[in-house]
Amino acid sequence: MGFSDLYTSGEHRRNLAHFAALATLASVDGEVSTEEKKMLESFANKLDITESEYAEVMKKENKYPIDPPHSAEKRLERLFDLFRIIFSDHQIDHDEMLLLKRYAIGLGFSGEKADKIIERSVSIFSGRIDFDDYLYLLKQ
Repeated sequence: MGFSDLYTSGEHRRNLAHFAALATLASVDGEVSTEEKKMLESFANKLDITESEYAEVMKKENKYPIDPPHSAEKRLERLFDLFRIIFSDHQIDHDEMLLLKRYAIGLGFSGEKADKIIERSVSIFSGRIDFDDYLYLLKQ
């Protein structure tokens, strides 16, 4: 096994763990909706999750730990993916918020930083941003 094989398998393991977290968030409010299933299938494709891995992850017992990326940008990208799953039904409930905070802390954000990122992200995803923030986002 070459060095590149080790990197690939480690990257795949992180992708699988991330996908498992997405699946857990999608199912936290009970049944996985049609929109959530479509998004999960899209993420499975993007993250190179096999059909057998997909079936295993979708079982009730989720046994994949959070494996945080080293870069802050990659951690924010993982949170962004979670928000996309959560807001696929255009709402966020209490259980989803709790899981989201646990996941953010698991990714390496402090509790205070996680709260700030989550609050800001909920405002953005739910459309509750003021005009100045809207302009800033458009210019970025």
